[in-house]
Amino acid sequence: MTQAHFVELRNITKRFGTNTVIDTLNLAIPKGEMVSLLGPSGCGKTTILRLVAGLEKPSSGQIFIDGEDVTERSIQQRDICMVFQSYALFPHMSLGENVGYGLKMLGVAKAEIKSRVKEALAMVDLDGFENRYVDQISGGQQQRVALARALILKPKVLLFDEPLSNLDANLRRSMRDKIRDLQKQFNITSLYVTHDQSEAFAVSDTVLVMNKGVIMQMGSPQTLYRHPASRFMANFMGDANIFPARFTQDVVEIYGYALPRPPQLTISESQGTVGVRPEAITLSDRGEECQRCIVRHVAYMGPQYEVTVEWHGQTLLLQVNATRLQPNAGEDYYLEIHPYGMFILADAP
Repeated sequence: MTQAHFVELRNITKRFGTNTVIDTLNLAIPKGEMVSLLGPSGCGKTTILRLVAGLEKPSSGQIFIDGEDVTERSIQQRDICMVFQSYALFPHMSLGENVGYGLKMLGVAKAEIKSRVKEALAMVDLDGFENRYVDQISGGQQQRVALARALILKPKVLLFDEPLSNLDANLRRSMRDKIRDLQKQFNITSLYVTHDQSEAFAVSDTVLVMNKGVIMQMGSPQTLYRHPASRFMANFMGDANIFPARFTQDVVEIYGYALPRPPQLTISESQGTVGVRPEAITLSDRGEECQRCIVRHVAYMGPQYEVTVEWHGQTLLLQVNATRLQPNAGEDYYLEIHPYGMFILADAP
């Protein structure tokens, strides 16, 4: 294993009875990166987190952390910390005692614990909260205490198990920014499990999408969204309008609508399937007959409308800027597809 791969799973299979949850999975996480595991319920993402933590043992395969085989080691022997969805704070302890608990178990001197607790709480913007108790603070503050409790131990690997799912939308945004800032500041190799795509995109260097125990695609958030490798990925990473298309060297033709072929489309056949994200399709008052569509439904979303149109017998979803156009159901418009919003789907018929 090269030094760059700080956490590595080699040929990992995990079975529960006759049910194979993870099948011969290989994963390498570089030092200092934040990798998010994303996928539908039951896809195996939490099982991977538990395997790395030592809470589960693989049926076969090996797990390495910082070059050492930790497959048979317990969670206490792996130098990792975990931030849970439920916070897992002790209600009978002060916040300072909660944060310093791990250091106390390691036998660190009281004076050093006090100093490090103060520093850890300051890192999560809870200066002076040492003597408060869990029932005296909000859910967002509780999650920050849980984060401070993990960071104070300066672990080699930090694991997050749906850490923000119990928070409201505004708190989730601020907490994910705080998590990302601290992870980058301390350069801690991290694995983050979530079912929320926007959360995964906001905190991650790399996102790994799973389905039925198999890695479907792994890459930067931009790559996964703009260049999905399959129909599953196109639909899982957001809404996608899927079209049959004909290709020439310079043109992509969809239902007679000719578009300049963007350089990101690698084409080896004369026909195939393309996907287009809703934000890459706009409406216009003018166009060719082949671009004409009928608005079927309009939903006002504040800064934009979500518009459903019918085009050549196909139902499409669009996002229309609410300050530029105010479409109504039953009206005719002309579609404009932005070529740079297209991607090829190799597995689609």
